[in-house]
Amino acid sequence: MDLVPALEEPLKKVLGPPTAKVMAEHLGLHTVGDLLHHYPRRYEERGQLTHLADLPMDEHVTVVAMVADARLHSFASAKAPRGKGQRLEVTITDGSGRLQLVFFGSGVHKPHKELLPGTRAMFSGKVSVFNRRLQLAHPAYELLRGDTEETVETWAGALIPIYPATAKLESWKIGKAIQTVLPSVQEAVDPLPDTLRAGRGLVSLPEALLKIHRPHTKADIDDARGRLKWDEAFVLQVALARRRHADAQLPAVPRRPSPDGLLSSFDDRLPFTLTEGQQKVSREIFDDLAASHPMHRLLQGEVGSGKTMVALRAMLAVVDAGGQAAMLAPTEVLAQQHHRSVVEMMGELAEGGMLGGSEQATKVVLLTGSMGVAARRQALLDLVTGEAGIVIGTHALIEDKVQFHDLGLVVVDEQHRFGVEQRDALRGKGKQPPHLLVMTATPIPRTVAMTVFGDLETSVLDQLPAGRSPIASHVVPAADKPHFLARAWERVREEVQNGHQAYVVCPRIGDEEDDPKKAARKKSPEDEAEKRPPLAVLDVADQLAKGPLRGLSVEVLHGRMPPDDKDAVMRRFAAGDTDVLVATTVIEVGVNVPNATAMVIMDADRFGVSQLHQLRGRVGRGSAPGLCLLVSEMPEASPARQRLNSVAATLDGFELSRIDLEQRREGDVLGQAQSGARTSLRVLAVIEDEEVIAQAREEAVTVVTQDPELTAYPGLRTALDALLDDEREQYLEKG
Repeated sequence: MDLVPALEEPLKKVLGPPTAKVMAEHLGLHTVGDLLHHYPRRYEERGQLTHLADLPMDEHVTVVAMVADARLHSFASAKAPRGKGQRLEVTITDGSGRLQLVFFGSGVHKPHKELLPGTRAMFSGKVSVFNRRLQLAHPAYELLRGDTEETVETWAGALIPIYPATAKLESWKIGKAIQTVLPSVQEAVDPLPDTLRAGRGLVSLPEALLKIHRPHTKADIDDARGRLKWDEAFVLQVALARRRHADAQLPAVPRRPSPDGLLSSFDDRLPFTLTEGQQKVSREIFDDLAASHPMHRLLQGEVGSGKTMVALRAMLAVVDAGGQAAMLAPTEVLAQQHHRSVVEMMGELAEGGMLGGSEQATKVVLLTGSMGVAARRQALLDLVTGEAGIVIGTHALIEDKVQFHDLGLVVVDEQHRFGVEQRDALRGKGKQPPHLLVMTATPIPRTVAMTVFGDLETSVLDQLPAGRSPIASHVVPAADKPHFLARAWERVREEVQNGHQAYVVCPRIGDEEDDPKKAARKKSPEDEAEKRPPLAVLDVADQLAKGPLRGLSVEVLHGRMPPDDKDAVMRRFAAGDTDVLVATTVIEVGVNVPNATAMVIMDADRFGVSQLHQLRGRVGRGSAPGLCLLVSEMPEASPARQRLNSVAATLDGFELSRIDLEQRREGDVLGQAQSGARTSLRVLAVIEDEEVIAQAREEAVTVVTQDPELTAYPGLRTALDALLDDEREQYLEKG
């Protein structure tokens, strides 16, 4: 929607090269259409007309008054030491009271010429106090030459658009440029089908553009925004609906598990029954796998809701049907962890081709970048011959050398850590497009799922398996109440004495290689208040081992350790040989040690809401209750502390994801998913406009089902072409 055909005129022809250059470089605006879709961020009112007798302090006011007196004073100052400084004082009156206006420096010349005694004008500015008298400093003013009431009312009530601007181009200059191109709105081609627009009572696109840039009333702004939100939601949903429609035309091999094969043998071995949620989601997945077009499903589940079990059963079903399944994990620690837990869950069913292996068994291989040459060669051989039914790995799976015998299913864990290109490369390894299951433990509000992952069908696991324990979370204000921090370490000792283990999480590793660029970046006021870098794993581990946790076995884990060392540390911790693991966020996803019951997160304010929720999900995975302590030195009233209080107050990841999204701009969320593409959303707010997005999706499905090529909708096709520049087109292509 950035362009509509008649609006493709380059800005340099209309506004001249210098202005056009700044707009292109700083705002990404190149054509008349781009500029018309650069909407005001907000609107200023010059203020209701105010009597001088009852001016409110510190508010923006507009008054109509006559100049009673104007005097120019000279004074000495640091900038003008020889008494060359100039100050213009103007006294105005409206019959009810008097008010002083002040202008300084070079700003005195124009008002000195224009504001002569007896002149009537409207003055607009912020009321302040100087020498115990009310004044307006450097007010905007408009001389009233014709004495009509209408001039006064319209000028004072006018809504002044404030545009997203840059230091090189102020909002009012953008406003003037828009004034120049505004007549072109009549040429705008409407992307919404007429029936949809009429049915929803929406104004036309030219009218919406006029009203958003030059509103007469607040109702105009509401009309315009309501209409433009529909454009954004509808065009995006049409793009996604077309993607789903195209996927449904692709061929895929249906994969149905055999009645008494690997999957039923596995189910018979399970020592527990699946939750209702797991059974329901499994049914949805098995229905998709049995279809002759590829599954594209997003499985989102709370931390610890049993997604891995659901994914494993899907992989076993595909192996049963003669295919292979690949699971892509974002880190080596997680790939190794998944491999270990899958092999444990499957037992002899994972010993295909080995003595003692069951006759239905298959081989489960691990493939990571740091494996030894011999092990890697064997894994690659097992894949190409089909000996290995299941492979679990990192992006090493995507390399050209990796060939499959018959890849039937790709499972991507923690989707947000993989680029679309990586998913696509793995999908390209099948003879026909394999089925795709994407998993995430970061709960995504429904509207974001519809907007960002709208090309995937969604399944949600929100039930925790039986035997999982609740997690108590508390904020520990280390600066205000140091004794609370001392108590936190006592709690860790108590957990260890009761036979359990604990995590301590820090934002940084603490070796010299920590990114110097980050350290040099400009600090936020909250960072400034702290005057110290974030706490680091190596320092904290050392202090704890010598201090409050003396006598306990404390180990460290971070991303720059050699893979074998990482694996050894995780094995010792999982076996219960280590009491306390001090780690970075490498443990955030998927690490499963049921005996770990406590977690202390240092500098918790340095982590995002979703990340804290993820981390917390590492405890309370067994029968003993979990404890998560969020340590922060932030003052009580700070936004950072409020964020931590939100996390401590609820275990509902979907609720937290809403809070998280409200605190960030959804551009971040969409940008991240759209491989860095500039977000297409300008007026649509993903959380607030849930209803519009849901309705737009329904309308989009109807339109695409009837007319996949959109031959009857030229305006919509134009808008789609503009939305789906090459980068986004590829993003949707790769899904």
